[in-house]
Amino acid sequence: MAQKYSRQRELIKNFLCTRKDHPTADVVYMNVRQQYPNISLGTVYRNLTLLSDTGEIQRLRLGDGVDHFDADTVPHNHFICTHCGSVLDLEMESIDYISETAGRHFDGKVDGHVTYFYGTCGDCCKKLQA
Repeated sequence: MAQKYSRQRELIKNFLCTRKDHPTADVVYMNVRQQYPNISLGTVYRNLTLLSDTGEIQRLRLGDGVDHFDADTVPHNHFICTHCGSVLDLEMESIDYISETAGRHFDGKVDGHVTYFYGTCGDCCKKLQA
């Protein structure tokens, strides 16, 4: 069933399309509120949930207790800096074969995987060397 048009949802999605830093709902709210002052945090959360449930955006659960959001829905991997907490897209060859590898000795069916890479981002490496 098609969703009814929502100006708030469009603003939220458009904002996410301008970002590569995988913002949290709070960051989305603070920025969208500049264009749409009457929007509530609850409205932002509901629309982010709807957009991620319908596959229009990605919800990233990185283990830091906060959801991050990504407008890029093409399968790709993410890097999390353990120093500054930044979340970056990781350009690399496909590792889709790991789902097949994982399923070889598993009594069931592996449908997919989520892989996050952790370490120190380039900016933090430079700061640590200084």
